[in-house]
Amino acid sequence: MFSSRNLHWAIFLYVTALILFAVYSEHVMEMIPCSLCITQRFFFILVGVMGLIAALHNPKAWARKLYPSLGFLFALIGAAFAARQLWLQSLPEDQVPACGPGLSYILEAFPPVEALKLLLKGDGNCAHVDLILGLSYALWSLLAFVFLCLMNLFLVFRKQ
Repeated sequence: MFSSRNLHWAIFLYVTALILFAVYSEHVMEMIPCSLCITQRFFFILVGVMGLIAALHNPKAWARKLYPSLGFLFALIGAAFAARQLWLQSLPEDQVPACGPGLSYILEAFPPVEALKLLLKGDGNCAHVDLILGLSYALWSLLAFVFLCLMNLFLVFRKQ
């Protein structure tokens, strides 16, 4: 069986690969990310950072459950953003919200709670569907978040 430390390293490396592919798809494949995509990247990074900290720290006792609990929470929030994007993509064209301001403007111009509300709503840019191996980018993202949720839950409830 794999040690908890090795599983935390695996989570970190998995997230690193996801982020590297996201950067590749943005800069090489010229897939411009919407605000929900950027937000999902942020939560992927948070999950990866939890995995990295846990792997480096290799905690004992109560902290052994803290890092994967936070990783699970961040992955769950990221999954909610991915699900919201999938919902926007499923709307008929006449029901898609209008395109809004960019992410940097939202973060600069609005207080954090209001910015979060705007990001959760998404806009017309978020309804655009990019396919990777026949599935939408948002679906791949949701599947990755579900996998990370399961990995972190496994680590939370693992007996050692």
